[in-house]
Amino acid sequence: MARVDFSLYLVTDRHQTCGRSLPEVIRAALRAGVRAVQLREKDLPTRPLLSLARELTELARTYQAQVLVNDRADVCLAAGSDGVQLPAVGLSAAASRRLVGPDRLIGVSAHSAEEAVRAEADGADFIVLGPIFETPSKRGFGPPIGLGELERARMRCRVPLFGIGGITSHRVRDVLKAGARGVAVIGSVMAADDVERASRELLNALES
Repeated sequence: MARVDFSLYLVTDRHQTCGRSLPEVIRAALRAGVRAVQLREKDLPTRPLLSLARELTELARTYQAQVLVNDRADVCLAAGSDGVQLPAVGLSAAASRRLVGPDRLIGVSAHSAEEAVRAEADGADFIVLGPIFETPSKRGFGPPIGLGELERARMRCRVPLFGIGGITSHRVRDVLKAGARGVAVIGSVMAADDVERASRELLNALES
């Protein structure tokens, strides 16, 4: 059974890297201690996505880190990646498990406590819940759901929960207090002037 042994889940967005290559940004985050990365480049065609998945998976292995591919079990398997991150609507965790096998991680994105409960029942190893706070990258998913919804999900779910949306190092304590195992971030690391420092600040906040 795959284990969720990380507290910071870095979600990629190559459009927020300020001109730097995505592998360059990921390498800096891995140096800081990030141990789980979601490859979420939804606009990439299959061939370049597969190439990037292979590159990042190989890079992550040198740091004993894991790479999960967004919504593409086929790319995950072809690249030898460590799991998949599924959207709230789409291929179910149960169906994905039949494709990727028992040893790969399956994360599911949820936008309410109800969706989190369904994802757990369907076999998710962990759930990314949000957006907790206001953030440009998650406006398409509606207004922030707030810490209260995270608390409600925690009361009903046993699998690890990760809060996403507007997460900064200053907000980590509140997210953990509401019941999250950890946090998932995009812009606060991807767009940081100093990726290694930003990653370390988040990790320190999670550990303190």
